Amino acid sequence: MGTDHHHKSNENSGRNIAIAFFLNLFFAIIELIGGLLTNSVAILSDAIHDFGDSLSLGVAYYLQRVSSKKGDNRFSYGYKRFSLLGSVFISVILVIGAVFIIREGILRIIQPEESDAKGMLLLAILGIIVNGAAVLKLRGGASHNERAVLIHMMEDVLGWVAVLVASIVMIFADVPVLDPILSIAITLWVLFNVYKNLKETISIMLQEVPRGINQDKLKDEILKLVGIESIHDVHLWTMDGENHILTLHIVVKDGVGRRTLMELKNSLRDIAMNYNIGHVTIETEGSDECAECLYSNYPC
Repeated sequence: MGTDHHHKSNENSGRNIAIAFFLNLFFAIIELIGGLLTNSVAILSDAIHDFGDSLSLGVAYYLQRVSSKKGDNRFSYGYKRFSLLGSVFISVILVIGAVFIIREGILRIIQPEESDAKGMLLLAILGIIVNGAAVLKLRGGASHNERAVLIHMMEDVLGWVAVLVASIVMIFADVPVLDPILSIAITLWVLFNVYKNLKETISIMLQEVPRGINQDKLKDEILKLVGIESIHDVHLWTMDGENHILTLHIVVKDGVGRRTLMELKNSLRDIAMNYNIGHVTIETEGSDECAECLYSNYPC
């Protein structure tokens, strides 16, 4: 059941990223046409930005699809971590984009430029609707790749909210500096979220114990099983933030037979499942006088 759940989750993540990709590409085309018709350099610049967004979303979608492949002779654990590459790729794109937005914002604060407030207002409403639809679809995504895409789309939504607020104010007052100030504030918020998501992604790649799992509590529950004397070489990590792996050595008490040992292993796996650990490898050891029978074909 765990495998089916993760497979379905992966499919949903891929579908959600694909929807975000097509919505972003659709809006980029509208911006391109609108920029040409209005002869607006600002709109054309944002259209180019959104085409870049579409490219990064396309790469993220491809990597999410690759991550669903099972293990082979090249990657024995499967391709699940490829979804993390999508998260890293989008995060890098966001950081690069943020640098340019902050730079442009500072320049426009120093030298404010007049904008077509009414045109900005109409395009902002459309931008909020289109990008907001993508955010709603991605909200609550499980994979780090999906969360990175969500941050990406949230940047666009909040950017258009800033344009909406700025355009309404500028219709009634001449304060062109408001637009770059809001843009910089939103970009800083985006960078903070990129940092958090990237930090989690790197932690997974460095095989950190999955967040939300208390390893000491897990060990205590295992040691309470009748027949286990001690455990050691306990290693717990996650492939992609969703698929967790546990390996450990258990030392069984004297007199534990083969059947009891199998029951112990099953009980241990049940405990692991309660912690959302789907892959468990158990190495068994016994006391010196019983070690030989544990590795033979006959019960003690």
